[in-house]
Amino acid sequence: MMTDSQMIQEIKQGNVEVYSELMRRHQRKILAFVYHMLKSSNLEMIAEDLCSETFYKAYRSLHSFREVDASFSTWLYTIARNTVLSELRKHRSGQVPLEESGFVPVAPSDAIPEQAVLRGEKVEMVREAINRLPEKQRSALILREYEQLDYQEIATILGQTVSAVKSLLFRARTSVKTQLEPYFFEPLYEENEGMSSQ
Repeated sequence: MMTDSQMIQEIKQGNVEVYSELMRRHQRKILAFVYHMLKSSNLEMIAEDLCSETFYKAYRSLHSFREVDASFSTWLYTIARNTVLSELRKHRSGQVPLEESGFVPVAPSDAIPEQAVLRGEKVEMVREAINRLPEKQRSALILREYEQLDYQEIATILGQTVSAVKSLLFRARTSVKTQLEPYFFEPLYEENEGMSSQ
């Protein structure tokens, strides 16, 4: 199987059919990243369009891609992020209310075991907390936690130093933890209150 570098060389030499294979190799990760980036603005329904646009832009700029600067996947993430940010600037109108954002369970709540509901609610609250982060913190956290990229790759994508990325991640995690603390620690607090009143 050819490496990304070999495929890019083939494409640059005129064998454009190879590009569809290169796309297939990276499409799932880029789509997931775009989807997470759009979630805060409730625009995930256009994730596939922006993913396609990312690959189109990458194809058109492939001649300028230099592997000494970054890996192909890092370069793709950079294009994807810029594409999403450009789209978000166009959609700066008001936020969609949470109940319209597609997170309502399909089954009636009494048909879902309580633990599953609670787990689903916790996952949703984490997502919401991430969505409320400033864009750079959100991008850094998504790239690190969901895409499993290393600090250097994230630094390249965001145009930051590695230490700046670590700082962004620290602030992002602290903010998410602060947002979630009232929810996750409330039952414990109530229990203690009940004990003290006995």
